[in-house]
Amino acid sequence: MSNIHPTAVIEDGAKIGKDVNIGAFVTISSKATIGDNTTIDAHAIIEGRTTIGKNNHIFSHAVIGSIPQDLKYAGEDVKLIIGDNNKIREFTLLNPGTKGGGGVTRIGNNNLLMGYVHIGHDVILGNNCILANGATLAGHVELGDSVVIGGLTPIHQFVHIGDFAMIAGASALSQDIPPYCLAEGNRATLRGLNLTGLRRHIDRESINELKVVYRELFERGEALQEVAQKLLKNENSKEVKKLLEFVTVSKRGIPYTRKNING
Repeated sequence: MSNIHPTAVIEDGAKIGKDVNIGAFVTISSKATIGDNTTIDAHAIIEGRTTIGKNNHIFSHAVIGSIPQDLKYAGEDVKLIIGDNNKIREFTLLNPGTKGGGGVTRIGNNNLLMGYVHIGHDVILGNNCILANGATLAGHVELGDSVVIGGLTPIHQFVHIGDFAMIAGASALSQDIPPYCLAEGNRATLRGLNLTGLRRHIDRESINELKVVYRELFERGEALQEVAQKLLKNENSKEVKKLLEFVTVSKRGIPYTRKNING
């Protein structure tokens, strides 16, 4: 049985699942869907055509589903879809998609969005990601699974970040970061592999293979995509293939320090 505070405003048409807890002064749109066992704390706002899955916890003063911060938005019917088991902390702001980006912002499962995080329009966020306080994702950003974004770090629009990558706090990222890599700085550049994160999830042999390929890609001073395409022809490791394939299709480029091959 759901527990809904008497001061909450739930518009007609909203769909509320089983065993949902809704705190004081929460506002929920008529087009919203709230999954089972979800908790929405006091003063949170759920707007627009927002779908929230099961077992989520939305903390006080979060604003979920308000219209995109995009001047091209003209009232189109757009969506925000949130998966299961997410923790969305205080004062977060999550926007739906736009017509130009496919109309959907999509958040996966088991993510932690700390205080003051912003998820812009048309963002695709994978599973098991951690976005620390004040991390901000501009429109059309895509994150893979198990990505960590440090606090106070802005991510430029259309940037892609691969699985198990980490962006250090107080960085500013304007280019793509391949899977398994660590980036830091303003502007952020590659600093190596995200070894701490990898050791929690990937076996030692695979990590050693990634180390070899990382050196070939980023420490030899040769043309990046040419090296990636050459290495892909004979590669069997799924982790290495994922890294190489990401590099070959990157549209914003990979930020790293080019070395002088003649030096």
